[in-house]
Amino acid sequence: MSRDYLTIDDVEINGKTVLCRLDLNSPMDPKGTILDDKRFRSHIITLRELEDSKVVILAHQSRAGKRDFTTMEPHSGLLSRLMRRNICYVDDIFGSHAIDSIRKMENGEIIMLENARFYSEENLKRTAEEHAETHMVWRLSPLFDVFINDAFSVSHRPHLSITGFSHVMPGIAGRVMEKEIDCLSYGLQGNNHPCVFVLGGTKVDDSIKVTKNVLENGSADRVLVTGVVANVFLAASGIDIGTLNLNFIEKQDYLDQIGIAKELLARFSAKIGLPVDVALNRNGTRIEEKVSNMKTELPINDIGIETMVKYSNEIKSAKTVVMNGPAGVFENESFALGTYELIKAGTESDFSIIGGGHIAASVEQLGLSGKISHVSTGGGACIDFLAGEKLPGIEALKNAARRFR
Repeated sequence: MSRDYLTIDDVEINGKTVLCRLDLNSPMDPKGTILDDKRFRSHIITLRELEDSKVVILAHQSRAGKRDFTTMEPHSGLLSRLMRRNICYVDDIFGSHAIDSIRKMENGEIIMLENARFYSEENLKRTAEEHAETHMVWRLSPLFDVFINDAFSVSHRPHLSITGFSHVMPGIAGRVMEKEIDCLSYGLQGNNHPCVFVLGGTKVDDSIKVTKNVLENGSADRVLVTGVVANVFLAASGIDIGTLNLNFIEKQDYLDQIGIAKELLARFSAKIGLPVDVALNRNGTRIEEKVSNMKTELPINDIGIETMVKYSNEIKSAKTVVMNGPAGVFENESFALGTYELIKAGTESDFSIIGGGHIAASVEQLGLSGKISHVSTGGGACIDFLAGEKLPGIEALKNAARRFR
């Protein structure tokens, strides 16, 4: 595959000192125990290829003001256990302790620096050039031969550790980043038709951006909408979804999206699939109702059975399927059926992509990760990529390839 960025295959890394940006940000309990090791496991493939290098890990946990904004010590311990080797935690980012620890490293050693977000300039939205002028980059970059960005899931953020280092030194993609770009690009290129996008959840504006992008560029043959996204499209099509559901859309500040959805329906009506029935929540009880005669003040919490069958048939017959966002309130067992059935249908497609976030959690819960071609590690990064937006972390790697190739 021709790429406009560099990977581990393009650079000599044996015996080199490597700064590796990972995303190890994970849910933690009040005692500081990490509750989900999925992101840790995803990065092991990259770290295994660096066994003959000196590897320094830079990562973050949470953000200032949050209860779980803490040190990286638990993360180094968990990663040590998963890799069955010692990963030394250094309670410093770019001070003398960190610098001395890096200089004393030998091939094969791995150390993990302190939470990158403990440094206030990490979170500032700046250009790569501006980030490259910070103390973190000034002090750390002379110690390294190459920078590896394997943190796709935060590469939609123009943060210092994502874009600053590859401006002053060779920057390449780790294996997680490489797979994300390759698989999501495959979904967007629409080379394998029919290509079906299934978009749901509560982030309506993001899903509508994706809908517009994939229909205008011809990637998708069909876009099937679920969740709150479907409620917006139903309202745009003239269906009375009830005051309660409209109020929810208004509270989420998505009323303006109804007009945008109406324009998309006018342009692409044959390519946008809407639910024909929904599941209403009456005091916790699932009530199925046809969209055509729906007059309700009950919340819409899932797609209906008939829609599940209709959508599932389209998904199963697709050569490529891209799914992002749950079909309903999947946390409630009575309204998880739509999400589960569509995911199961996706396993029968030739090539299936699941976006990050809630729907990725559902895939894991169902034990179907092995039957999906690609489960993205990124929620916001994945949706921005599918919407055709440029991710700062990826753009920084492309610029580095042009400078250092």
